[in-house]
Amino acid sequence: MGQRLRVLDVGMGQGTQALRLARAGHQVTGVEQDSTMIAVARESLAAEPEGIRSRVRLVESDGRDTGVHFLPGSFDVVLCHGVLMYVEEPDPLLAGLARMLAPGGLLSLLVRNADALAMRPGLAGDWAGTLASFDTSAYTNRLGLDVRADRLDALTGTLAGIGAPLHAWYGVRVFTDTAADDAAVPDDVETLLAAEERAGRTDPYRRVAALLHLCGVRG
Repeated sequence: MGQRLRVLDVGMGQGTQALRLARAGHQVTGVEQDSTMIAVARESLAAEPEGIRSRVRLVESDGRDTGVHFLPGSFDVVLCHGVLMYVEEPDPLLAGLARMLAPGGLLSLLVRNADALAMRPGLAGDWAGTLASFDTSAYTNRLGLDVRADRLDALTGTLAGIGAPLHAWYGVRVFTDTAADDAAVPDDVETLLAAEERAGRTDPYRRVAALLHLCGVRG
């Protein structure tokens, strides 16, 4: 087994990623503000063997008060996936997360790509919605909530400013963003994933992905 990492998963949802990392041997702290999601995560965790349960800690919080719960430099990896779109002013949150990283630690962000907001309505033939998406970072998500997206250039500057400069970035859901949530898994799913993975690390395709995965490293 490789190095056992101390992982902070902020906005962990129902704990899918946290459990996967714990099963791989890592020490995981999951932070989530939604009580329903916390309950689901606790139920899933209870079904795991003791060795895995002992590697997971759950904290009910919105992630903006990490300094109250943890000491600076406490984690090797901080995950913040699918969270920033719900945060009106993300910079203070990101600065707090960066302080949680040990030297050389990784900050992993998954955000909605504001530079590609016109793609989804455009591919759906919603031309009015397409035109309206070019000059905004606001959008309505599939849950019907009004949220916001982030631009690669702006986040690159933010990561540099908080001492965790951008190390690598990828596009996520280049070809599959318009698939229905209840779409059946295709027989050739491995080929589909290979195509998405290739596009996600290749220009110009990654720049029009629905989501961006950014990795910053603490100096």
